[in-house]
Order: sequence, then structure tokens, then C-alpha cells
Amino acid sequence: MPIPSRPLTASPMNRRCFLVTATGLALAALSPSAWSLAKGLTPLETPAPAPALRLQDLQGKTIDLAQYRGRVVLVNFWATWCPPCRKEFPSLGRVRNLFKPEEFEVLAVNVDEDRETALAFAGSPGFPVLLDSNSKATMTWPIKGLPTSFLIDPQGRLAFSLAGEQEFDGPEVVAAIRGLLQP
Repeated sequence: MPIPSRPLTASPMNRRCFLVTATGLALAALSPSAWSLAKGLTPLETPAPAPALRLQDLQGKTIDLAQYRGRVVLVNFWATWCPPCRKEFPSLGRVRNLFKPEEFEVLAVNVDEDRETALAFAGSPGFPVLLDSNSKATMTWPIKGLPTSFLIDPQGRLAFSLAGEQEFDGPEVVAAIRGLLQP
């Protein structure tokens, strides 16, 4: 089934996605070590409470990040018009399957798109896909572009940020999740 397309607009998130992609390409042209500074898992020096996140999922059920207190949560901000987001999306399901549901959850926040567009791409991925069609919730998070993700510790604090495209089931991210699960 073809993915519905929509014209690129100059929304704040489209501009952010372009900026992150352009910056990453420029750094990649410089050197591989410079690229690693722009992309990857970054521990936050002082974990702060995660911003509120209460949105409807693809089925219309309201999901609140607060209901996952006691678990590690990977919050991923993405959109179908963002090529790196599309590429990394399957790895969200793979990392979700590596951990017990009572320990870890993935929340994928679709930014600035309607339900039909998100559903046509995501289908039923095995984790909640939340809809932030007006980007209001997204703008309260420390995001500079898409894709951006955060690991939330069991106390509900931002522990790590992940900028740019990721393989979430890669060793670095999996080790960070396991570290957050340790008492």
C-alpha cells in the first residue's frame, strides 16, 4: 500500500528536520569523529523530570507518560516525511522486544501529521504510536530536530538524549537501557 504523501511545508518541525540533516551531512563530510558528536547517545549531566506527555494513540486511547513510572521508557519523536525517522523506525520494535513489558516501553510520537498518515506508515508496531498533530506537546521537549529520542529513567527523569538516526537495538542503546534498569 503506498504511503500517502503530503507536501513539505515550512512548519517548525520540518525546518528542524532539515537543519539536523544538513548539519549531520556537513559534519559527516568533515570526519567520522565529528559525525559522532552530532549523532548518538548522550547522557544528561543532571537528569531532570521529563516534560509532560499526554496524547492519543493510533486507536484513540489517551496515553500518559506518567503511567509508565517505574519503567525505562524510550520516547521517540518522528514523522513520515523525515527519511532518517523512517529508516530507524523498525529498530524501535526490535529494542522493545528485547525487554519485559514491565521493565521497558517505547512511545513513538508522530509529529505534525494526521492519524491516517501515521497509521499508513506505522501499522501495528507492537508499541504505542502517539499523535501530536499540532506539535504542541513536542515543542515542550528539548528537541532541535527529527528524529530525536530520549531515555526516561524509572523515576521519570530524562537520562539520555539520542539525536539523529539510531539503531535502537544496537549495543550502545541496549547497554544504556540495561544500566537504567539496574537498581
